[in-house]
Amino acid sequence: MASGDASSATQSVWNAMRDDSTHEQSASTVEIGGWMIPLDPTESAADYFLLTEDEPCCGGCVPRDPLRCIEVISRDPLELDGGFVRLRGRLIRLIDDPAGWRYQLEAARHVSEPKRASSSAAGMSRRAFLASGAALSLAACAPGRFAGYTDSHEPDPAEPRDSEPEQWQAAAGALTIDMHSHAGHVIVSRNPKLGAHRPFTPVSAPMRAGGMNVICLAIVTDTVVTRVSADRKRFEAWRTPQPGELYQLGQTEFARAHELIEREQLVVVTDAAMLASADPRTPHVIIASEGGDFLEGQLERVDEAYSQHQLRHLQLTHYRVNELGDIQTEAPVHGGLTDFGADVVRRCNALGIVVDVAHGTYDLVKRAASVTTKPLVLSHTALATHPGARSRLITADHARAVAQTGGVIGVWPSSGTFHDLDGMAHGFKRMVEVVGVEHVGLGTDMYGFISPPVFRDYDQLPALGAALLSAGFSQKESEMLLGGNYRRVFEASMG
Repeated sequence: MASGDASSATQSVWNAMRDDSTHEQSASTVEIGGWMIPLDPTESAADYFLLTEDEPCCGGCVPRDPLRCIEVISRDPLELDGGFVRLRGRLIRLIDDPAGWRYQLEAARHVSEPKRASSSAAGMSRRAFLASGAALSLAACAPGRFAGYTDSHEPDPAEPRDSEPEQWQAAAGALTIDMHSHAGHVIVSRNPKLGAHRPFTPVSAPMRAGGMNVICLAIVTDTVVTRVSADRKRFEAWRTPQPGELYQLGQTEFARAHELIEREQLVVVTDAAMLASADPRTPHVIIASEGGDFLEGQLERVDEAYSQHQLRHLQLTHYRVNELGDIQTEAPVHGGLTDFGADVVRRCNALGIVVDVAHGTYDLVKRAASVTTKPLVLSHTALATHPGARSRLITADHARAVAQTGGVIGVWPSSGTFHDLDGMAHGFKRMVEVVGVEHVGLGTDMYGFISPPVFRDYDQLPALGAALLSAGFSQKESEMLLGGNYRRVFEASMG
């Protein structure tokens, strides 16, 4: 094939992916060129990496548009030389991919003479990458840059923006709230080189830039015992934790959360009165935990986290079937919520802690709904287009079980579910059609995604608000979706 023909073919493939006109699972053999981005910049070869349409500005820079970046799994480890490469492989359109990818190139190989690494120098696999915690959403663009912000926290003029903040803003007295966030990188890295010493990233500046008033800042206490399964498609627990191991991880991450709070001059919300009097000019956080794994079956640790660490939002399960109940991404073990899980729900109700059933099975949610005396939340998900086993998405009945407690379901920005912010706004609309506008909120899972989500920075909040208006929501309804509904649940949980 002549070089001009090859270039045309490559561009045709990228154009077809950007159009993304098909929503059916499909696969075809294609030839495509682009720039390789390693998932660990220290590796010289890899059999799992990213391919981007445009040349990156630096080794860790991931495109803001998820349709200009595809996941590649090669037949053999390929040298990562930072240059343009041409690959041939099976291009697969993914449906509701757990990692959020739209397209994947499988069994990829160089069209020209391959640059293969020896088996002893094999690059980082997807399993190793994800187990290390060096996920795309955790990578900085370059020294001194993160998510479009410079060291001075001023917007980078070279970074494209989806919108200007003037497009939408909450009215006086309304609060914008993210129900689920990992902003700042509080979570202890799976990468042993970083561990508990992972550098923090800015929180206050991006919140102010977009008008985000409050975030539920979540620690995660199962990272040391979870990784991606051999099929490269979902997280799973790969070993049994040692006694006290997950409790200690929780202590470390709670301490990191408070260190970040002090550094970023954030205000911790601990009761309804504080939320009611919150100054929208000052970023606030609600301390949360994604998974009750740190409890290790000991109910008194709920009280300890409440009093010592200011925990006010507890998600019962994450990527490990724990002492509280079953999870969506694994075969059920307990038949839903355990008796201990029910006791935790009751204790959270008594203390004033929001109960979050994200990641839990439908059976877990149904029992939690029968036990709770306060509204539940399911902080980050979307309605399933193609309901299937082990999916993090939910059915309409699953959503209704939460709403019937007076609770709220958070719509997330996964690029595996939505194409852009307009698509996400229609995701809100679909959820509202099922449960009503008073039972839907925003859960960005900020920095918790592997592939680039459609909502990447808090400075996109005005654009999301504008997209909600364009989708047919009123200003008042948009304020309910972007904070008001969670505020109601938080206040009810505190009473």
